[in-house]
Amino acid sequence: MDFSMLTSVIEGKVVQFNHETAVRSLVTDSRKISDISGSLFFALSGERHDGHDYIGQLYVLGVRQFVLEKPIATDELQGANIILVKSSLEALQKVAQAHRNQFIIPVIGITGSNGKTIIKEWLYQLLSPDMFVITNPGSYNSQIGVPQSVWNMQPHHQLGIFEAGISKPNEMENLARIINPTVGIFTTIGPAHDGGFATVDEKINEKLKLFLHAEKVIYCFDHDLIRNHIELTKLPHLSWGYRDGADIKVTKDQPQGYTIQFKKLNFQLTLPFQDVASIENCFHCLAVLLHFNVSAETIQKRFHTLRSVNMRLELKEGINQCQLIDDSYNNDLSGLQIGLDFLNHQHQKKIKRVILSDILQSGLSEEVLCSKIGEVIAVSDADFFVGIGPVIFDHQQFFKEGSTFYKSTEDYLQSLKTDQYADELIFIKGARTFEFERIVNKLQRKVHGTVMEVDLNALVSNLNFFKSRLNPGTKLMVMVKALAYGSGSIEIANLLSYHKVDYLGVAYPDEGIDLRKNNITIPIMVMNPSEESFDQLLLHKLEPEIYSLKLLDSFVNSANGAKAKVHIKLDTGMVRLGFSEPDIDALVTLLNRYRNIEVASIFSHLAGADEKIHDAFTKAQGEQFLAWSKKIAEGIGYIPMRHILNSPGILRFPQYQFDMVRLGIGLYGIDPTGMHHPLKPVAKLKTTISQIKKIRKGESIGYGRSFFANKDCVVATIAIGYADGFSRAFSNGVGEVMVQGKRAPIVGRVCMDMSMIDITDIAAAEGDEVIIFGGDLPVEDVAKKINTIPYEILTNTSDRVKRIFVAESI
Repeated sequence: MDFSMLTSVIEGKVVQFNHETAVRSLVTDSRKISDISGSLFFALSGERHDGHDYIGQLYVLGVRQFVLEKPIATDELQGANIILVKSSLEALQKVAQAHRNQFIIPVIGITGSNGKTIIKEWLYQLLSPDMFVITNPGSYNSQIGVPQSVWNMQPHHQLGIFEAGISKPNEMENLARIINPTVGIFTTIGPAHDGGFATVDEKINEKLKLFLHAEKVIYCFDHDLIRNHIELTKLPHLSWGYRDGADIKVTKDQPQGYTIQFKKLNFQLTLPFQDVASIENCFHCLAVLLHFNVSAETIQKRFHTLRSVNMRLELKEGINQCQLIDDSYNNDLSGLQIGLDFLNHQHQKKIKRVILSDILQSGLSEEVLCSKIGEVIAVSDADFFVGIGPVIFDHQQFFKEGSTFYKSTEDYLQSLKTDQYADELIFIKGARTFEFERIVNKLQRKVHGTVMEVDLNALVSNLNFFKSRLNPGTKLMVMVKALAYGSGSIEIANLLSYHKVDYLGVAYPDEGIDLRKNNITIPIMVMNPSEESFDQLLLHKLEPEIYSLKLLDSFVNSANGAKAKVHIKLDTGMVRLGFSEPDIDALVTLLNRYRNIEVASIFSHLAGADEKIHDAFTKAQGEQFLAWSKKIAEGIGYIPMRHILNSPGILRFPQYQFDMVRLGIGLYGIDPTGMHHPLKPVAKLKTTISQIKKIRKGESIGYGRSFFANKDCVVATIAIGYADGFSRAFSNGVGEVMVQGKRAPIVGRVCMDMSMIDITDIAAAEGDEVIIFGGDLPVEDVAKKINTIPYEILTNTSDRVKRIFVAESI
């Protein structure tokens, strides 16, 4: 689409037009520009960020096409094309809709509460052998993500599969116009309505708007709520289910075997999964294949090869102090750009390397494809490039000098020496047929079977939720002490830097020094400094909390006249660290004597902000803090930042936001208020089954023979113990874990490195995943089992448990 066509599509006012340019990329994030000359930037105005603030920066980069919703001075934007509209978001959606209307191929639209992304990716696996398929990259299913995804439709595509997610009424109509599905899939509906909807019925009706013009809607007949609404709206449908009345009748014959009856068809189907969610997702896919008249023989053959979907990038520890970004599941141009964006905002390592396979089924000529790949690699932060596959090998001229090339994964592995890479960040992305998991296995540090999986997308979602609660201009400090509440300080701090938080908070100097050594440059407050650490604090530009006159005097001596920043802690009722009211005059006198010491902030800590019973005390703390901080500011002649709110305080006491707030446990998905705010759990602790044994009635299990089987049972040993942070308090049935979607109690005593669980009624095998907390076993439930709080469960997770960081991929 050329720029001149945009005015009729989006009905905007041309503020400036200089030259006709092809629009190849629709961009809303100034940090994610790859095709500079072909980018059209839509400046979106949000609650915390305004795209108009980045116009100048993008212009310097070379972007020359803009859609704005606010008038701006154009004197310094010579040569740019600019359109002014009422809403940049509506303009983005209209452009994508116009693009979609050029295609008459079948398009599958997917919505529901769960399973959308899995079904989309499985349908891609099942149908891509027959046709060129385009899908949303990752879960780009929002008001912004859907138009950007649909924009990628090209003439060679024969099928589109797009998921649509909504959070409130009146959103689906926009997505329905853009996707315009010919076939719909309604996956599931949660038992409780989301915060954005008054009722579950309202949510179902809103989601059904996606299918108003679809030729067929696929759903599970056994979901009464969904069935009732589809029947009421009289949408043309194709149902599957176990009950009589379903269009596709499913009968379970054995654990993984089913009889399928549809019209004149009657055949057996074996599924490669046993958990309930995967089985349901499989049958949604089955219905689509039957709708497209795929034969029973082909269906069974393809279901045999169906694989679990790794929908996320994984940041893992590699050999020789390397870190790996594992994206070895899939490879296309959209997914490559997402992965490179992730690579670009990682700063833990100074050297960055990309290992990439050929991209299959792009629909482009080999020359054009390699040219595009070379362009996006060139503008990324990658220092080195490794290309694997016959196409890339034959078109080396499109890649920067110093790149290396191999015809196959096997060729690369044969040439690889374990000391070849050291202290690098290595992004590994390959199409499935290249088996890049072999490269990951070679380069990954061999880890303990127990891992903490940290969902970076969930963390960003929580961060944005708390940002949305802040007044304009209120700064944000995020606490990354105690390994970022068990999640991993360096990686979390790097992500927070990318999202431009104002400050980080750590407990001890070593934590701050470690962040500085890993290229974290934003201001850091150290909450528990010691006098012997002051030289190192000054060297690494770390800012100590000062809570006593003695500590301030010592820091002044260490600074020796050099300029330095401190944070003054006031004790307004926590009765922990901090200055009291009688100390303020002496504090002011000392600060005035040593003007090289700048008070960056004055702060205090709320003792009971999470519970309503303490509200009067909390308000008294807030007013006391206001009075004391005012007295200090008047005494020193300038106004430092003030902050008193922690996570529960942000949620419950907006009147005390002052100049900055401190976000802690809330970032990690724990709601300290118990008010069910829409926070997403960030951490999942999981291990594996090491061995399974049959135990007879009367036999004892574990140390001290504290547990005797009261019946014949099956016991699994799992690879986690109290040395990993799994408390001995969980012993003998107090604790439980998740195996194959079911809860299994701990039997016997928790050992140092292992524990035993009862899996008598669970179909499990050695090597199966075991969830310690996360997902369907919330950390809050785990904490209650031993009468503690989620903070303790998270922070107790041992440092020997390796952290894997996952982010949206494909």
